[in-house]
Amino acid sequence: MKKVWLESYPQGVPAEISCDEYASLADVLQASVQKFRRLPAFANFGTTLTYEQLDDYSTRFAAYLQQALGLQKGERLAIMLPNILQYPVALFGAFKAGLTVVNVNPLYTERELEYQLKDSGATAILVFENRAHLLDGILDKTSLQHVIVTGIGDLLEFPRSWLMNFVVKYVKRMVPAHKCSHAIDFRRIMKQRKDYRLVESDLGHDDIAFLQYTGGTTGLSKGAMLTHGNMVANVQQASTWLSPLIEERKEIIITALPLYHIFALTANCLTFTKFGGLNYLITNPRDLKSFVGELNNLKFTVITGVNTLFNSLLHTPGFAALDFSSLKLALGGGMAVQRTVAEEWLKITGAPLVEAYGLTETCPAACMNSMVDPHYNGSVGLPISSTECSIQDDQGNELPFGESGELCIRGPQVMKGYWNRPEETAKVLAEDGWFRSGDIATMDEQGYVRIVDRKKDMILVSGFNVYPNEVEEVVVAHPGVVEAAAVGVPNEDSGEIVKVFVVRKDTGLTAELLRVHCKQYLTAYKVPKEVEFVEALPKSNVGKILRRELRQQLADKVA
Repeated sequence: MKKVWLESYPQGVPAEISCDEYASLADVLQASVQKFRRLPAFANFGTTLTYEQLDDYSTRFAAYLQQALGLQKGERLAIMLPNILQYPVALFGAFKAGLTVVNVNPLYTERELEYQLKDSGATAILVFENRAHLLDGILDKTSLQHVIVTGIGDLLEFPRSWLMNFVVKYVKRMVPAHKCSHAIDFRRIMKQRKDYRLVESDLGHDDIAFLQYTGGTTGLSKGAMLTHGNMVANVQQASTWLSPLIEERKEIIITALPLYHIFALTANCLTFTKFGGLNYLITNPRDLKSFVGELNNLKFTVITGVNTLFNSLLHTPGFAALDFSSLKLALGGGMAVQRTVAEEWLKITGAPLVEAYGLTETCPAACMNSMVDPHYNGSVGLPISSTECSIQDDQGNELPFGESGELCIRGPQVMKGYWNRPEETAKVLAEDGWFRSGDIATMDEQGYVRIVDRKKDMILVSGFNVYPNEVEEVVVAHPGVVEAAAVGVPNEDSGEIVKVFVVRKDTGLTAELLRVHCKQYLTAYKVPKEVEFVEALPKSNVGKILRRELRQQLADKVA
């Protein structure tokens, strides 16, 4: 099928890319440092790091990890940070030291954090000081040997650095005390200049760059092994695809999605580093008023996000009055871009909102719309360079154009597999390289892919995966619950919200009490927004709860 859609490829965009230009993501940075040394690379809260400074700081961090902490090639470093300047410094420092990065959501609860640290076998963590207290009860249950703590202002220019750390810690009291007496202050590491000398790591395409955690409906989250070869390929694919519109040295990209998420990690941080662009980091995009205030001071050219972010900006006072004369592109992913949002975005900004598609397991980009004539068309675009897409039935047979089936992907960006889970890997990754996405899609004769539905029971809240089994496990842990089932309910603001159907044994249990319980163990977006108490749940003849029937019941009520 691939040869059919090659004629649809954007003019000037090659059907194949070369991965030989870089041996690793560390090489991507070094090439950019040589070309763009004095250009701005990352900015946050009024402080900008040039490519030269990023190189210097990341080298200091890498040398400390290597020489002071004794971390060896292949060991796992967990990074638990929001969008602040320490993130790219730690990221590239980890690669220079030959380490594997484990991205951790800083909003995780203690339970979620413990699971990911134990599963990954991380031996060191760089943690935001606001969340360091979460390690108190779990440190001895993990493989962690080293804890590095950083404050929000640690890389900002003085006196802003001191002021922000002081206000956050002592005025707003947002930094709970923690008991890790051996924690290392990130600022101490940055003061090291000649104490430690970095020994260059011999990284290659087969070395694992990330354990990027994702999930499934059959259990807790799994670490997708994304190699340097996978990631380099996707950076090459994304930059090749964007090249008709994006220019070296000239771009300012707004990075509001968290860098620990695979979308912003590859599309913003890595790809625009290759372009010599400036990533402007938004630490708290939920504060829309402040977010718009920051945008007011920037002549930004690109912004990425999920549908809900674009929709929220459109409805924020002051956004429509911004200067959009430099804006070339808004790139949407993580969840479906709604036509009404895309049309309103174009009307207000004059720039297209273009949809792309990917998964954690594909680093993430697999399909993207053309940058030669970018516009919203309801599809997720064409398979990007060096990528094959196939619509298959459950037996792996390719289906004709226009028929719905499971979207399968093959290319150099497809993950190596799931960390320590060969059986789970075998379920989705065939010996011939086809990755089964779990998404139901169609493809037309020009190669354009349209996502129809999700095969899995996964719930998508503002672009983040929520897995029913995990929610149900927490709900049924409440002493007043007999059993429960979680499903996604359409929501205008977040795409979907979590709803749980609960059979209770304590009639005094209320929806609010159950939510309070869930908040102790689940990140906010996973907490059920709707709770319905029922007498019984629909089940199969072997006793399996039938979530699809619950979804159908909800759909029937709407109809």
